[in-house]
Amino acid sequence: MESLSDLKRTCYCGEVTEEWTGRIVTVMGWVEGRRDLGGLVFLDLRDREGIIQAVITPDRSQAMDQAKEVRLEYVVAATGEVAPRSAEAVNPSMKTGQVEIRVTELRLLSRAQALPFSVSDPQASEETRLRYRFLDLRRLELQRNLRLRHRAAASVRRYLDDQGFVEIETPILTRSTPEGARDYLVPSRVHPGQFYALPQSPQIFKQILMASGFDRYYQIVRCFRDEDLRADRQPEFTQIDLEMSFVTPETVFEVVEGMLQGVFSIVGIQAPRPFPRLGYDQAMERFGSDRPDTRFGLELCDLEAAFQGSSFQVFASILAQGGTVRGLTLPGKSDLSRKRISQLEEVVKRYGAKGLAWIKRTESGLKSSLPKSLPASELEGAADAAQLRQGDVVLLVAGERKTALESLGALRLHVAEEEQLVPDDRYEFLWVEDFPLLEWDGDEERWAALHHPFTSPRDEDLEILASRPGEVRSKAYDVVLNGLEIGGGSIRIHREDIQRRVFETMGIDEEEARSRFGFLLEALSYGAPPHGGIALGLDRIAMLLAKASSLREVIAFPKTARGTDLMCGAPSGVESGQLEELGIALLREEAAASE
Repeated sequence: MESLSDLKRTCYCGEVTEEWTGRIVTVMGWVEGRRDLGGLVFLDLRDREGIIQAVITPDRSQAMDQAKEVRLEYVVAATGEVAPRSAEAVNPSMKTGQVEIRVTELRLLSRAQALPFSVSDPQASEETRLRYRFLDLRRLELQRNLRLRHRAAASVRRYLDDQGFVEIETPILTRSTPEGARDYLVPSRVHPGQFYALPQSPQIFKQILMASGFDRYYQIVRCFRDEDLRADRQPEFTQIDLEMSFVTPETVFEVVEGMLQGVFSIVGIQAPRPFPRLGYDQAMERFGSDRPDTRFGLELCDLEAAFQGSSFQVFASILAQGGTVRGLTLPGKSDLSRKRISQLEEVVKRYGAKGLAWIKRTESGLKSSLPKSLPASELEGAADAAQLRQGDVVLLVAGERKTALESLGALRLHVAEEEQLVPDDRYEFLWVEDFPLLEWDGDEERWAALHHPFTSPRDEDLEILASRPGEVRSKAYDVVLNGLEIGGGSIRIHREDIQRRVFETMGIDEEEARSRFGFLLEALSYGAPPHGGIALGLDRIAMLLAKASSLREVIAFPKTARGTDLMCGAPSGVESGQLEELGIALLREEAAASE
């Protein structure tokens, strides 16, 4: 083993190209490959910029002695002359594939024990790679992803600085204001029995900054939500958070579109402005989703009129009770087998639908899974409403409106993926706006905020807030890319009296409002400007930029789907003394489970 001493790196491995031929260079990195061809030893050296081939010849005895000891992932420094490879040894798939380093000196800086998996070709499970994340992160693909993420964040900062925004940090230790996801709680040692909460977002603080006159704020901030996980969600995540005073949604759209245009141009993705806009109701009616993927067709169809007063009592009853009948037309798929339709039925059932009916237009006429007693005119009317051509089939769901739309929306995506209808090379940005302000929470038996309780109602709907809260529209908006929500925001409530009215409609009485949100209400009572903003998911944006399949591919140290860090072993138990200091005692069952 040797030290660097006065040896200095002259360049990165991936920087060495034909233009460097004849130069003496020193590179430092990890050994990705080793080939001993008798008289010659070839080493593939890797650093963050790429890989270069180094060759050691027998006449370089010091270097050859070291090369004989080298194994995969040893850390070495190599000095030598850049020379062209022989014609048969050229590797056109590598940036440095035209050249090699003829080593004159090789220093062994660090050894590596036997590897749990190959860094260059990791066939191990994701769990194993997360357990040894320090090895997994050596992969050039992951390093590329994280550097791409860095460039995206840098682009955001440059853009927002040019737009007059001020970066301000908000607290990580704050108070619990549960509304939506569960908080992560942090016990206080100096205030026994009391807890901080990790922020789900800086929402209240950024509104207070607007009330304080900062006018334009932003922050690239860590947030925390104790909720169930999936491929595009982590318990801790990073969002691009911004807020502006004296703005309408138009101003927010303009700022965000310019920012996203710059971020996605990093990888050559065009984001033509202005982004298309779609109302929430339109998005649900046409695509069965409030974050629709508009890169392909297969829009839903409304079959209510066709079955109004139907002799088919199931549909007639559903429509009479305020439900709906909707369809998804699949062109050229009239040959779908009953077995295949049964498989598709399982998709809609996962979203609450009771079943899946169908109508096909074939050479011999219309065929259907509906009762044979259904009049031909009624069946023809439904086929016409579904724009059914010969060879097509329409799949029908009847039931409560939201359930029918969402289940068909999920089926639409399922079919598009199976049939490979989604173009990989298209990127379609979209604003979805005019969301409902509130939705009914059957478990709590009260109205709950669809987004958060600080979202402003539309001015013209304020008069029905108390009498018809379910019909009140909000000044909320989401920005969607290829069926993924990448950001959501709203114009906020800036008047204390309106904020109290919204709380009251949600069943939050004066005492609870004062206890949970008193400092915000007080700030609003001293004069707050109209303001609004948005939060965009940096993790999700980075995933799209990198064309990665999971957020874990663009986060340095991610959690598993169960919220655990396999590398450092978190969460973990703590010493009893720590719990005593905090005044915490574990229940017997929980204590046993953690041992």
